[in-house]
Amino acid sequence: MATEADPGGTRTSVWLAAGPAAHARRRSEAPSGLDRERITAATVRLLDAEGLHRFSMRRLASQLGVTAMSLYWYVDTKHDLLELALDSALGQQRLPSGPPPEEGWPGRLRSLARGYRRLLAEHPWVAPLSVAYPNIGPHARAFDAALQRLLDATGLVDPGRTGAHLAVSQFLHGCAATARRAPEADFGLALDVLIAGIEAKARARAGGGGPGRSPR
Repeated sequence: MATEADPGGTRTSVWLAAGPAAHARRRSEAPSGLDRERITAATVRLLDAEGLHRFSMRRLASQLGVTAMSLYWYVDTKHDLLELALDSALGQQRLPSGPPPEEGWPGRLRSLARGYRRLLAEHPWVAPLSVAYPNIGPHARAFDAALQRLLDATGLVDPGRTGAHLAVSQFLHGCAATARRAPEADFGLALDVLIAGIEAKARARAGGGGPGRSPR
């Protein structure tokens, strides 16, 4: 059964749909003077205020002072708009850039994980949408690229590198269910255990013969 966060059936992600030229032609004929960015920002605000279960195109249109049909000049479906809102929210997190500083990759990973947890707590609808839709928007890809850079600094290579990426990804998505309930100390302890495991793998590789880099 499809839920508010589950599109049900097969659909094409908004990020893989018709190219910019097609959307530009359609927007040029739009009657309302809106734009996709304004609609997406209003969607984020409405989801924050009322939650995913109450979201509808009619409610959104009312917030914007337009008719519901006018929104469809900019998006094909409600699910497209929810995908856009999801990526917009993910873009609120500050991502590390450049090589890890003196604190090394563990400190950077802690900051990334804590920032993601705050994002989930501030936007409870992000977690179910992350499960329902593919995270392939520009901000989601930037987040994964930042994580990949941190894993580069560990010195791990496949299969250890793949395992570390999977462990971190599963940890971050798993913490979504407890972002508001689990005490910060419990989250920090779980994160410390995860990082200690990656550090142990990195040390074993660096000292086990064969090419390797220091985990720091």
